Amino acid sequence: MRASRLVSLLLLLQARGTMTAAELARELEVSERTVYRDVLALSAAGIPVYAEQGRRGGYRLVDGYRTRLTGLSRAEAEALFLAGLTGPAEDMGLADAVAAARLKVLAALPSSLQDAPARTGQRFHLDVAGWFDDTGPPPMLAALARAVWQDETVVLRYRRDREVTRTVDPYGLVLKGGTWYLVGRVGGDHRTYRVDRVSAVEPAGRTFDRDESFDLRAFWAERAAQFVETLLHETVRIRLTPAGVRLLRYAVEPPASRRALQTAGEPDEQGRVTTRLPVESLDVAYTQLMRLGPEVEVLDPPELRDRMAEAATRFAALYQR
Repeated sequence: MRASRLVSLLLLLQARGTMTAAELARELEVSERTVYRDVLALSAAGIPVYAEQGRRGGYRLVDGYRTRLTGLSRAEAEALFLAGLTGPAEDMGLADAVAAARLKVLAALPSSLQDAPARTGQRFHLDVAGWFDDTGPPPMLAALARAVWQDETVVLRYRRDREVTRTVDPYGLVLKGGTWYLVGRVGGDHRTYRVDRVSAVEPAGRTFDRDESFDLRAFWAERAAQFVETLLHETVRIRLTPAGVRLLRYAVEPPASRRALQTAGEPDEQGRVTTRLPVESLDVAYTQLMRLGPEVEVLDPPELRDRMAEAATRFAALYQR
């Protein structure tokens, strides 16, 4: 374990330059005292690591020092090529760069691991597009990806109920459920835009200073949770058969089905359970619950129950004929 940690510490300094003991401890998930001991061990082993004093100080390697590590395990080599699945990279216009990088990594692998990319490709494939979406990547995706890499402010034309123009500092791109989203800073706020609704991208002629404390993964997780919560602002009371309990997750949003099943009462003598289901609106609830057919009974509100009853009557009349 310690040998692996020493290698990780060395690679962190090689990749990031100067790092404080606190930063290293946080990355390696150890105490600062352990970092001090590990740095001493590296120095004793001949690694030119030293400490810089001052407000911007920390540990760093002598300028120009590089290590070449050839001790990749098979699992690490295969995971490396698994991480390089090319679909999203090709969408962003990076296919050539990815191919070149894979060739360079492959050339550096020892002969015993030369089959790593083939083994990975035979066993895993990532298909991120939706089942019924064959339109390809959004036209403006490659231009936005370049702006994200270069920290270049852009002017977007964006379609909502009408077309609007926004000057955006593009912080990152997120692929969710086959749909690309741009996370950008407008003024002092970070906002999210669907890339397929961007009709034009023009350089603003300047770059922006990125807030290095901004965490794209954390931002997206928070906004995604908020988005779902804002959608589900009404509640209906329903009774589900055992089959309806099994099928509910296919008919409604996952957060809604989870909440409904977690708060469901005990089964009655027919095995049916009563619960409350969060929904976006009664119209959406009607469409979703119709998918369950006779496996669900709406109890409240009365207007939705009446609407389901009317649909059931029309179904019965249709099939009696």
